[in-house]
Amino acid sequence: MKKQSATVKMAVTGLMAALVFVGSMLQITIPLSTGATRVHLGNIFCLLAGLLLGGARGGLAAGLGSFFFDLLNPIYLPDSPFTFAFKFLMGFSCGKLARLRGAGAESAKQNLIATAAGQLLYLILYVGKGFLEDTVLMHMELSPALTILVTKLGASSVNAIIAVLVSVPLAFVIRKALHRSHLLGDLD
Repeated sequence: MKKQSATVKMAVTGLMAALVFVGSMLQITIPLSTGATRVHLGNIFCLLAGLLLGGARGGLAAGLGSFFFDLLNPIYLPDSPFTFAFKFLMGFSCGKLARLRGAGAESAKQNLIATAAGQLLYLILYVGKGFLEDTVLMHMELSPALTILVTKLGASSVNAIIAVLVSVPLAFVIRKALHRSHLLGDLD
């Protein structure tokens, strides 16, 4: 495989960030008393970025695409820095785990583990942050805070399951098509 130039790597990372942004727009919003949660397709592309681009670039694409989505939506604007960090960590961990021991993100089993781990990390960060905000910052009683936590956990779990089940085969198909057309290059 030939090495890609820095310009091509930057363009591909930007393209993946744009796909994360668009995927985040494809959503069903669930209003809550303290804000909202949603079922969306953005996490598919966050994980796909990690699988195709590796840890740092995959994390950057996941973080930036999600950050700009939140930045342009008044409901999510205050959370945009957290979103950047959490989605970056999801894409980064997925990309790093998929490439452990030189696997090159080509093992379906390892990719499944990597995407599940990335999603689990994000789920813990997202739901944990929401719970701490509700109980510590908003001084909410435990019972309503737990009700909101369960609602967010439900929607986020649906996002996670869909993202893991779709991103792994999608990465395989995309990688195969890029390889066949000699466009794969060195994505890492």
